[in-house]
Amino acid sequence: MTDLERRIDQGTGREPADIVLKGGRFFDLVTGELVASDIAICGETVVGSCGDYRGREEIDISGRIVVPGFIDTHLHIESSLVTPHEFDRCVLPYGVTTVICDPHEIANVLGTEGIQFFLDSALETIMDIRVQLSSCVPATHLETSGADLPIERLLPFRSHPKVIGLAEFMNFPGVIHKDPVCMAKLEAFQGGHIDGHSPLLSGNDLNGYLSAGIRTDHECTTAAEALEKIRKGMHILVREGSVSKDLHALMSILTERLSPFLALCTDDRNPLDIAEQGHLDYMIREAIRNGVDPVVVYRAASISAARAFGLRDRGLVAPGWRADLAVVDSLENCKAEMVFAAGRRVTPELFATRKPVAPVGLDSVKARIVKAADFGVPVTEGETPVIGVLPGKIITEHRRYRLPSIGNQTAVDLDRDIIKVAVIERHGKNGNQANGFVQGFGLKRGAIASTVGHDSHNICVVGVGEDDMALAANRLGEIKGGFVVVDGGKVTGEIALPVAGLMSLEPYETVRDTLHHLRQAAYALGTTLQEPFLQVAFLPLPVIPHLKISDRGMVDVDKFMLLG
Repeated sequence: MTDLERRIDQGTGREPADIVLKGGRFFDLVTGELVASDIAICGETVVGSCGDYRGREEIDISGRIVVPGFIDTHLHIESSLVTPHEFDRCVLPYGVTTVICDPHEIANVLGTEGIQFFLDSALETIMDIRVQLSSCVPATHLETSGADLPIERLLPFRSHPKVIGLAEFMNFPGVIHKDPVCMAKLEAFQGGHIDGHSPLLSGNDLNGYLSAGIRTDHECTTAAEALEKIRKGMHILVREGSVSKDLHALMSILTERLSPFLALCTDDRNPLDIAEQGHLDYMIREAIRNGVDPVVVYRAASISAARAFGLRDRGLVAPGWRADLAVVDSLENCKAEMVFAAGRRVTPELFATRKPVAPVGLDSVKARIVKAADFGVPVTEGETPVIGVLPGKIITEHRRYRLPSIGNQTAVDLDRDIIKVAVIERHGKNGNQANGFVQGFGLKRGAIASTVGHDSHNICVVGVGEDDMALAANRLGEIKGGFVVVDGGKVTGEIALPVAGLMSLEPYETVRDTLHHLRQAAYALGTTLQEPFLQVAFLPLPVIPHLKISDRGMVDVDKFMLLG
């Protein structure tokens, strides 16, 4: 008997189903009703609902609710600081059965080797990991990246079964002004999915961007921005990560009318936040707590997300649909007490069936040894540019201040919370280093350094004293990448991330516990940021002024604040 015939026989009740969930209710995302019913599963597929079924295995879920498995529509697994296998083990028990990832971070370090590592891992994980091919490697010509991925290097991956399309197209000025490199990538993926990334873009510039076939965006930070993009046919991916927290700002668009055009994503979320708050389940709870109709946020977490990315086999608890299911205690609490991934009940033993994938990029940190004098900033006339950190956002501000000096060197100003920041090239290409100032960390002493430095992932270090900054940066080379905290000439906290300088080889529980200690070490320096390490990691991003690009003809490079 074929699988198709088995599904039909079990769905009609002629044969017992493989698994039957009995005594509970399921959340009907079509009508918004809770329906008392058995749920029958055959292999990877739901074959029965709205009725009574017999099963070879019957599981009592009395008092529980079955909802579709959650879909994270945009994330960088690297930002969880663990490998895809450990991410699978960490996040799947929260009910997240599908993730759509962009291996942009490892691709900027290792190129095609990094993408292949993710694809090989995705073939083994219990969770369905789908991959978008990184569109912006290098992310900018203004910084030194570890790799270069023109369209010729992406095309061999396009037909891979785990590939959905082209990942977030961050170079929106290049799209609008028809940069040849951008055009080659966009042309190659016409007719497929092209993920968007267009913060603050509006008006005719947004129209031009969307005319390239781009359909999604996770960078909206206001309801007005999201509404304009929805009106123009975009699917908005509401983001709540460890740094970028946009859920509350976008709460007003979480309505039943707009729900077909909404999805949820985390973008960047670390294991400590997952352990303390949860994953997409946290977003669901928080939305409902703030008055959002449960049907809206559960749709955004499943069926609307699936449709946005062409995953037509999942997102409902209904016959013929993929058996990605979460059995939760209540819609409001959204605690997954049981999870099924393609019909398989998620247990610790299930994870043991996966084949391991060899790590890559274990020697990717090739930075030169630095000394305290390398962090000097000569005195200049007038005001000094300062990066302004905005808590809870990856967007930073371009500020200017008159800073104190010591001899011929510009000094930090702790009274105004202005300290030093430096980016050191770590791919072994040119050894460049750029120094500057940043405001908003709250550090009173010491230094924090990281090899996670979006998007080119050079070493980024912030600190009050040059000696501590040098020690922190050099220690990163010794541990082959990671995060380091230095206080008064001593390393007071660190985590090694030897996989491309981005991910740990340790279990996620170890990473979680180490991050807790690391956070405490950073707090001891006086930082007021909830996530100082991810804030360091995002500092190298450019600040793009809110201007109409087509009116200027180009983005004025002088308006970028980019270190490195």
